[in-house]
Amino acid sequence: MNDEHKKKVNQKYEEQLQKGERFWPDAIYKDLLVSFALFILLIGLATFVGVHPEPKVDPTDATYVPRPEWYFLFLFEFLKYFPGELEWVGAAVIPGVLVMALMFLPLYDKNPFRHNSKRIFAVGLMSAIVSGIVTLTLMAATTMSNLVAVILGVLVAALMFFSLYKEVPFLQGAVRKAVLWVMTIALVGIVGVSYQQTAAMASDEEEVHVASSIAEKMTLGQDLYSIQCVECHGPDGEGGEIVGVTGIEDGTFVKSISSKDEMYTRNDGSLFDIVSYGQPNLGMPPYGGSYGGSLSPSEIEYIVTFMRYTWDDRAEVPAEAAGAAIPALAEGEVPSYEVHVSAVTKRQCLSCHREGKENNDYLMDTYAGILDGGINAPNVVAGDMNSILLQTIQGVELSGNDGEIIHVMPPNGKPIKDEYIDIFIRWVEAGMPETADDAAALSTEVVPVAEETPSE
Repeated sequence: MNDEHKKKVNQKYEEQLQKGERFWPDAIYKDLLVSFALFILLIGLATFVGVHPEPKVDPTDATYVPRPEWYFLFLFEFLKYFPGELEWVGAAVIPGVLVMALMFLPLYDKNPFRHNSKRIFAVGLMSAIVSGIVTLTLMAATTMSNLVAVILGVLVAALMFFSLYKEVPFLQGAVRKAVLWVMTIALVGIVGVSYQQTAAMASDEEEVHVASSIAEKMTLGQDLYSIQCVECHGPDGEGGEIVGVTGIEDGTFVKSISSKDEMYTRNDGSLFDIVSYGQPNLGMPPYGGSYGGSLSPSEIEYIVTFMRYTWDDRAEVPAEAAGAAIPALAEGEVPSYEVHVSAVTKRQCLSCHREGKENNDYLMDTYAGILDGGINAPNVVAGDMNSILLQTIQGVELSGNDGEIIHVMPPNGKPIKDEYIDIFIRWVEAGMPETADDAAALSTEVVPVAEETPSE
């Protein structure tokens, strides 16, 4: 910097210093205003957008690919080009060199001008780095191909460079504006198409649902408990003698897990550990994926939540979860498979009558399966009180189509509740309606008869 230029800079500095704003209160006021606006923005994003919940970490899931937040996606994508032993080069060396290049830019770029329109080296370096970050981020977040990414990177760098550095001879006036507009439209178009393709692919993938409320966890937990636990512990956690469970000797007695002795003395963590690790000395296998079971940490959490809020009378059940899992029938109401029967079978039957169990191929997870599944079909006939299902749940043994005995259900000698049997009987009497609407059309409203007042 020569003396004449230094003199101009100092003169301009003194002029700006005289008419500059005060740190207090002017600058502080602006900082507070911007900070408050950002705070309101964050509150709005947290309230109306939020964070998509993910299942609890499952150490046995080898298919899960961890992904960082969006502001680190460029580095995440960059590491793809430095596999194995070279990972440290892409993770630390090259990013470190680029950061140092920006930090020491004032030391090796001796350009005396401050305005970006006269600093070709600084603008060019920053354009290259920013375009690289933008391109890698979009490559990680979209299904963009390498060729499209290169084109996008060139567009970003050129757009940034030509916008900041205005001393390009052949880009002046209307030509300059036209070129910038064309590059901007092309950039937006490429990014838009890439995101549209990514969104289309994401919509085809199965999304893992994560329960966020107590009511939802209780519902999912009850379904899991019905499948995984009812065989040994009973639908209400009452325990008792085990009969016909693979891997456990008949006659083994299981204590109640719904009693106060159990629920009052075990916290959620200990219940989680018992379900996850099992109790091998007592014949209970592990259910957690970490120990060879089939349940994820989130699924075990749902079972524990169901147990706590169903059997622990100290736990305050949320209003939205307070309704009975199996709705009680009103006077004159016709039960439907959709509302009543499916709820009973989930609670009482699915632990045995599902895929992978010895049940004569009688699967009770669908309407058609209950009616016509297995080797002894038909199991239920509309209006027939001697249907196989109705007789077995009322303690009657029958001879099946293959000559084998159809035992009483459930086989453990603990009959299902009378109100559940009543649901099945009234359902068969009404013609076995499948949906709630079908049942409602058959229901009769009972009108109470007013008592006559005796005449004087």
